[in-house]
Amino acid sequence: MSKDQWFAIRVKSNRESVCSVALEGRGYEVFLPQQVLQKSEKKKKTTTYPLFPGYLFCRFDCECRLPVLTVPGIVHIVGIGKRPHPIEDEEIESLRVVVQTGLPMNANAPYTIGGKVRINQGPLTGVVGIVSGTRTKNDGEPTLIVSITLLQRSVAVAFPQSWLQSIEPEIANSARQVA
Repeated sequence: MSKDQWFAIRVKSNRESVCSVALEGRGYEVFLPQQVLQKSEKKKKTTTYPLFPGYLFCRFDCECRLPVLTVPGIVHIVGIGKRPHPIEDEEIESLRVVVQTGLPMNANAPYTIGGKVRINQGPLTGVVGIVSGTRTKNDGEPTLIVSITLLQRSVAVAFPQSWLQSIEPEIANSARQVA
């Protein structure tokens, strides 16, 4: 059985892509969530940039982390104290789904504590997140927060309320309050 788990890795400024390629070259599974930003309406020029600047995610065995740490540009593996702390597979998969949808995202959303919900319709089907309220849209639609809790950061994605399904009883009450 593989001990490989997902970890957040802190990298030097603007070195996310280079470190990602280097890690993949060493045979590691790497996830670098990126956004597409359209620079100009007239020029139709787009550029991609990391959703979490200074971070990428890599799957490896924590006991064999030296090859990861020796990649140029890597600062450290994010953890608690000196011990790297793994990220659940469910969080990485939820983040992958959100990034793949191409829906507008706000990576600077504040970390919000709330009940877990699951999206049951549309391109986000199966994603687990947290309802933060009605702060991103003028029409009162709730916002799904897919949290990478270890980084104390979140990605906010607006979605229709009809896509929301409660996972726990207390979420049903909070979802009604948001509406």
